[in-house]
Amino acid sequence: MGTAERRETTDGGPPAQAETRAGAGAATAVTERRGERAQAPDRDNSAEERQERARYRTLWVEEPADRRRLPDPVRTSAVRAVIIIAVTLIQAMVAFLSTLAGSWLAFPMVLSSVVSTVVATWGALDVWVTRQVWNQRNGVVSMPSSTARALRRERRKARRQERARDRAKERIRRQGGAGQLSHS
Repeated sequence: MGTAERRETTDGGPPAQAETRAGAGAATAVTERRGERAQAPDRDNSAEERQERARYRTLWVEEPADRRRLPDPVRTSAVRAVIIIAVTLIQAMVAFLSTLAGSWLAFPMVLSSVVSTVVATWGALDVWVTRQVWNQRNGVVSMPSSTARALRRERRKARRQERARDRAKERIRRQGGAGQLSHS
């Protein structure tokens, strides 16, 4: 069942009860009056129905993202780094608490926390290096050392040569094969 609300009718009659159900992004209204069920008019004609739909806000509104999504290799290394850092923090907390408790586990946990700290630092540096490499290969063209500029230049040159080859074939075809030495 949907949300029920009471409204006054315009002709002074008894209030009408409306049930609304969310369906395919818009709310559909079914009106009950004096024991009868009447379907709401079709969507294509009435301004009243548009006002009715405007009154019901949707629960979820898609908004465009402010930033672009991270490239896959960078996102993968970032997830790896977050997991490693989380495990390191848990190990550090266990080492601290076991040290306070005077447990035999304190010394091995402190050693593993030191090793995990080194690994977590490596993970964070991996994210930074992966991002820099990806930007240099694929993204930022404004950098003087960017290889993306050279790759794009090569692609443009190949496209130009392909278009010139197609134009030459078309020109030969239009001339009816005159001047063609072979059938290739």
